[in-house]
Amino acid sequence: MRHGSKLNPPNRFEAFHREIDLEHVEWDDEYLRQLENRRIEYIFDNSKSVVSENNSPDIPFRYSLNPYRGCAHACPYCYARNTHEYLGYNAGLDFETKIVVKRDAPKLFREFLSRKLWQPERIAFSGVTDCYQPAEREFGLTRQCLEVALEYRQPISIVTKNALVIRDLDLLKPLANLNLVHVFLSVTTLDPELARVMEPRTSIPAARLRAVKILAEANVPVGVMVAPIIPGLNDSELPAILAEAKAAGAERASYIMLRLPLTVEPVFIEWLERTQPDKQDRIESRIRDTRDGNLNSSRFGERMRGSGRIADQIKNMFQVFVRKHGLDQQLPPLDCSQFQRPDPDPEQLKLF
Repeated sequence: MRHGSKLNPPNRFEAFHREIDLEHVEWDDEYLRQLENRRIEYIFDNSKSVVSENNSPDIPFRYSLNPYRGCAHACPYCYARNTHEYLGYNAGLDFETKIVVKRDAPKLFREFLSRKLWQPERIAFSGVTDCYQPAEREFGLTRQCLEVALEYRQPISIVTKNALVIRDLDLLKPLANLNLVHVFLSVTTLDPELARVMEPRTSIPAARLRAVKILAEANVPVGVMVAPIIPGLNDSELPAILAEAKAAGAERASYIMLRLPLTVEPVFIEWLERTQPDKQDRIESRIRDTRDGNLNSSRFGERMRGSGRIADQIKNMFQVFVRKHGLDQQLPPLDCSQFQRPDPDPEQLKLF
């Protein structure tokens, strides 16, 4: 089992942290291997809601739907790792092996859309963790939520690193025909070896670009997101990624600078030390150059793009090649006018 993290960092909300004393088992190779190679554990969640709302001025959507919490893709840079601490877990190995499954997600989504107060607007799938992560093969919650969206004519957008999205082409095509869906594939590198260590259980880059091609050929509005850009590691690949995205049929591209909020930072730094020792100093230095000498900035607007000379160089390079390849086009607008609220259940009084 490949992991993005080797750490169990303290949960910042807990007063006590347990450290395992390995001195008395240092001879037990099998036990030590088990500690480092955890199996994925699925934890069923009984949430009463599945759609979250945010008011962040630099996030382009207000509502998001996440059928899963935690992510077995195991990307060490994932900005959402620290959100696992709200559930009593940690941002390291727990985030990628303790996957919370909202098994009532389709039912809760239907209930949300049935509310009289709901005024239809876009709902983003994968606002926190990837809705097409490996758990989706087993539970199919994202697919069931797509079925609800199609039934209600609810506009949605999807961001994923997993080519599994094309499994649901039979739902995405009719959604696209009604102008109800946008899909973005996240492509961070074209190097399969770098992808293997940086995004251990995602689809390989070629598979993601193939998914872009299949979606484009099916007339599903599709773009590519280069996220995150890690200065000194994958920023030099921007021109090649954008060229391949265009060749695959993408209509639009965007990017996000690496973010390392709170307990994400030690997870990423440990990964950097372990997998990129020759590049570590350069990468850390360039990250600091984009964050006013720090490894992270939480300021709205700046947190997604960075600041300073290197951040400006990346922004300018991105804009040049986006224009060159015609990837600065807007996707067709999502149509909220078709939303169909079902007739209320006569046996159940609707309060909201």
